Amino acid sequence: MGSEKRKRPIDPQAVYSRQEAAEALGVSLSTLKKLINAGYLRVSQPKGVRRVFIKGESILAMLDQTVVERRA
Repeated sequence: MGSEKRKRPIDPQAVYSRQEAAEALGVSLSTLKKLINAGYLRVSQPKGVRRVFIKGESILAMLDQTVVERRA
């Protein structure tokens, strides 16, 4: 019971690393990279910097745009 992790809500104003974004979405780092490469997730990467920065608002926007409506 105590070892269970609680997901924190995604803060639209926060900046996430790839690892943090993957954890927030509950996906692997590999899957997150695929989402970035496919253009689903907007990221910032300043020239000459290896790190990728992902705004919380970008994560939330991706989730809003990729909603799947299920039919009964």
